[in-house]
Amino acid sequence: MRTHTRQIILARRPDGIPCADDFALREVPLPVPAEGELLIENLYLSLDAAIRSWMKEDCTYFPPIPLGAPVRSTALGRVLASRHPDFRPGDVGVAYACSAWAGHATVPAAQFHRVDAGADHPLHYHLSLFSAMGLTPYFGMLDIGRPRPGETALISAAAGAVGSLAGQIARIKGCRVVGIAGSDEKCRMLVDEFGFDAAFNYKGKDCAQLSQDIARLCPDGVDIFFDNVGGEILDAALLNLAMFARIAFCGAIGDYNRQGPIPGPYHYWQILARCATVRGFLTLHYQDRFPAAIAEMRGWLADGRLKLSEDIVQGLDSVVPAFARLFRGENTGKLLVKLETGAG
Repeated sequence: MRTHTRQIILARRPDGIPCADDFALREVPLPVPAEGELLIENLYLSLDAAIRSWMKEDCTYFPPIPLGAPVRSTALGRVLASRHPDFRPGDVGVAYACSAWAGHATVPAAQFHRVDAGADHPLHYHLSLFSAMGLTPYFGMLDIGRPRPGETALISAAAGAVGSLAGQIARIKGCRVVGIAGSDEKCRMLVDEFGFDAAFNYKGKDCAQLSQDIARLCPDGVDIFFDNVGGEILDAALLNLAMFARIAFCGAIGDYNRQGPIPGPYHYWQILARCATVRGFLTLHYQDRFPAAIAEMRGWLADGRLKLSEDIVQGLDSVVPAFARLFRGENTGKLLVKLETGAG
């Protein structure tokens, strides 16, 4: 019977893109769940850019990860031991932002959402399309973007998991969709595989050049900007807003690795000039609507209107190098880690 597990702890606060020296791999006794907790065996880990912000000492929207503690993560896991009446060993579910980069972890039962392990889709879809990753673009685009046929939606980090889905959802609702990505190959993929109307490469361009590209591809202005990046791309988008534009502030991956004060946005006044709306959101606030949203996304997937791109690496030893790839723009699609613990 297993008595120990491996986990990755935060050894120091990263400066810039996280590297191997920021973490340590250790073997520890198998954790014991307290009252109201579950012991789960992690099958898949979700590598999300938000984890980088949790590593900062001054993280404000979520408790910072303490030094010496396991790195917090969302995970798809199987219950091994339960101290909550609603769960029993063998249940499979998603632990939202409360598991760890580890083979096993204890999690609050209140944050563990049971899934159907025998469904028609691969099990790991519950950590990608049918999880917070897939639901983030769903609620961000539909509730905040409020797309209408004929409008123009602009998506930053469009080749990533969230961005590619946000663009496809806008297309389903009748919008013209323009993507911003970090390579010509990714731009081709957005158009050829995901049905974007156009895309351009942001690499090596300043705000003025980015603004020119947006103006060229969005001649009637941007009605919806789904912002995953922040920084100069946000500033360039602000210069091209249509009247009454909506900005869904999903994330700022361009700022997560910066130290000290973050400048801008410099063109914030355009929000006033264009009577625009900016709203941030956290997907966990929509939990009561998850089942209905997942059902609708299943339908889009079944009829071919929605495609999913995944990037799956193997084993706990691959977590840190794979995580760094997020911030170099080297991944395409949802980045997952399949652990050695028997994930199917």
